[in-house]
Amino acid sequence: MNRTIWLASYPKSGNTWMRMLIANLSAVDGKPVDINDLPERGGIASARAPFDHLLLIDSGLMTHDEIDRLRPRVYEQLARGAQDDEYDRLEAEPPVRFVKVHDAYTLTPDGEPLLAGARGAEGAIVIVRDPRDVAPSLANHNRTGVDEAIAFMNDRNAGFCARATRQHNQLRQQLPGWSGHIASWLDQSDIPVHLVRYEDMKTDTAGILRRTLAFAGRDATEEEIQRAVAFADFAQLKEQEIEKGFREAPRPRAGGNFFRRGEAGAWRDELTAEQVARIEAEHAAMMLRLGYELSTATRLAHVG
Repeated sequence: MNRTIWLASYPKSGNTWMRMLIANLSAVDGKPVDINDLPERGGIASARAPFDHLLLIDSGLMTHDEIDRLRPRVYEQLARGAQDDEYDRLEAEPPVRFVKVHDAYTLTPDGEPLLAGARGAEGAIVIVRDPRDVAPSLANHNRTGVDEAIAFMNDRNAGFCARATRQHNQLRQQLPGWSGHIASWLDQSDIPVHLVRYEDMKTDTAGILRRTLAFAGRDATEEEIQRAVAFADFAQLKEQEIEKGFREAPRPRAGGNFFRRGEAGAWRDELTAEQVARIEAEHAAMMLRLGYELSTATRLAHVG
């Protein structure tokens, strides 16, 4: 039975990039893997298909809370090796099953971990990014203005696919604010966590990937790591998206791309001083905890 490891992050924090790095460890024929056909598809925790397939229930007939009560059973089955539609098409399962998850680490209405705790996975790689860089990227992703994205990041009742009046293509993902989401993962004690900062991925991609794989128990040679770093370079990913599109984009991009700038610190020329202040006022404590330096005005106010 293979190990299951969550790739957990607030949206637009580098989760997809990490998945592309891991996928390119298996690249063959001297070319990057197809971003739309990853050889190591662990899937996404909020996908509807495994829920419906494994539980033999149409999730479209259920409320969000009813679904949440049963989601732990799905992750337990998958961790034990149950097959869903994705895995039925794979010739061989990878040694470690990496699963993308944007859900906060929450409890079901019955009081058990939504992601099944240690029965659902053996650990989590928690990827974080400066919230000032997350905001413009999230705005591009959601096709909103930056102010709306900041309001979403500051909303402790926010979520993806959370409307009760329509059936979304994914299950509800609760996102209790940028700080609350990260705290939910770092402060839980059910499974071990390996913290990765997006900014450190940018400055030392190979080193971060190497340590991440060691935590997950996924063997890789130095040659494979260096090749993965080269093939998952942001320019490579962006070129593939321009050429063939990216099926994980929420909807046709019409003037925007899933892989946008991919820079660290780009917020300095994308946000106004007022927008920076709004983000820092809400998230200063978590930013400091993660090692993100506050602007001068916020830092003085926070110290005072």
